[in-house]
Amino acid sequence: MSQIPTIETARLRLTALTERHFNDYAAMLADPESTRWIGDGQPLDRTNAWRSLAMLLGHWQLRGCGMWALERKDTGEFIGRAGLMFPEGWPDLELGWMLKPEHRHQGYATEAGAAVLDFAWHTMHAQRVISLVRIGNEASDRVAERLGGEHVDNMDFYGCNTHLFAYYPPIREPRRAWA
Repeated sequence: MSQIPTIETARLRLTALTERHFNDYAAMLADPESTRWIGDGQPLDRTNAWRSLAMLLGHWQLRGCGMWALERKDTGEFIGRAGLMFPEGWPDLELGWMLKPEHRHQGYATEAGAAVLDFAWHTMHAQRVISLVRIGNEASDRVAERLGGEHVDNMDFYGCNTHLFAYYPPIREPRRAWA
């Protein structure tokens, strides 16, 4: 299996999703407010939450990237997920996030997203990353904008009106050849 790196930010640890995260992960996916903007918008039962977890882990094997569990560094508490996905049928490599309700509006999605983009640019050498945000999900629109995403298109994505935000790697100064 592909090695899933651990990334640390000021407040967060992005780590491999494991079975120890499952109860919290399943509770997050059972919450209608958490799933409102994801997939078909419906909450998942434990069986389908398990399938979701397995799919996210399998994505690392197939694509070399995927979702991380987000843990608070000070407590070790699972607070959500964030990472990169590029499943069959997607328009490009996507940055996505989902937080448990009690951890929203505290800057965690932006903090995790910045770390994930750094991984995309410096480890994967991605040339572009996108976020697909359903129209109406204003909180995620703001996260994408804070991360430097440019709203480049609106599209119908699996039957949902969706904003497409694009991120590009930071521009580096060319190396100078000194004589």
